[in-house]
Amino acid sequence: MAIKTGILSTIGNTPLVALNKLYPATSSKLFAKLEMLNPGGGTKDRTALLMLSKAVEDGKLDQNSTVIESSSGNMAIGLAQVCRYLDLNLIVVTDPKINRHTIDLLRAYGAEIEHVTEADSDGNYLEKRLKRVKELRDSIPNSYWPNQYSNDLNPEAHYQTMKEIIDVCTEPPDYLLAATSTCGTIMGCARYVREHNLKTKIVAVDAVESIVFGTSKGNRLIPGHGAGRKSDLLDESYIDHIFHMTDIDCVIGCRRLLQRESILAGGSTGAVVMAVEKLQSQVPENSSCVMIFSDSGERYLDTIFNDSWVKKTFDKTRKPTQKNSDKNRAHAPTSAILNSKSGLIDERWPNKNGGAENHS
Repeated sequence: MAIKTGILSTIGNTPLVALNKLYPATSSKLFAKLEMLNPGGGTKDRTALLMLSKAVEDGKLDQNSTVIESSSGNMAIGLAQVCRYLDLNLIVVTDPKINRHTIDLLRAYGAEIEHVTEADSDGNYLEKRLKRVKELRDSIPNSYWPNQYSNDLNPEAHYQTMKEIIDVCTEPPDYLLAATSTCGTIMGCARYVREHNLKTKIVAVDAVESIVFGTSKGNRLIPGHGAGRKSDLLDESYIDHIFHMTDIDCVIGCRRLLQRESILAGGSTGAVVMAVEKLQSQVPENSSCVMIFSDSGERYLDTIFNDSWVKKTFDKTRKPTQKNSDKNRAHAPTSAILNSKSGLIDERWPNKNGGAENHS
């Protein structure tokens, strides 16, 4: 193995691993692209590096510049890592849904954090965050907004992600599953598939109460899964199937993955893990499915992997959410897990192995 120069040179070329223990009863071959093994811990390392490198190349950034971006997690950390290496100032505009671990990481990298505390009527903060980004950009000289929500370099970074998958597979996978928010990851992969005329079907895993695919907006708890605004990067003609997963799906999927495969992954990955199970009823036998695992679960130790938080947040009766479906869209409402006679922790998360018990 050749010696690399600098931490940024290690971004990308993450491993693809076979998951034989996740759903052993299925005939499908399941694989995971472990994006949490990027040096900053997430898939947005790719996006941050490409955006800022191109901005430097184009003369939009210099040593006196300030980078400003809205993020609740992975993009912020990716930018913080690149900015630290390039000696650039960074201001991250975020909101109360950001987790403590992410805040600690950003401060360790030297980023300045701006908190937006006013939500819209649905409990979302994105539009308010973007408003604050524009205010800062207008008031700070020599500032630069990468704008992950509209920048075509976002999906371009993940064109390479799909190439890496194809390069190590004996044949193209039948299905690729990725969580959606800005839609950079899924669109970059989808463009590679289309431009190379591959058989791979693209499966989008969105959040219930996300409006990425035009459903109604509501309050979501898991950072980086779904969005409170439509994506400027999404072209729905590239998408073959859509699943809408709940916050509790994310929790169950993350804990199931840890218990069965010993992979500690973040919230959106939990949604993908649950979606691939639901997909099995719709695919031919012996299909191959590749999942994008976006980030590490270390950022969710205070939430998803914390029994007290889970019990406080979900130990109450919740009505199932039914989404309208149309052709080629596999919307997947989740049945209510809780009932008045038993608690969530007692049934699904006994206090053993950090709560990572079998969730079958």
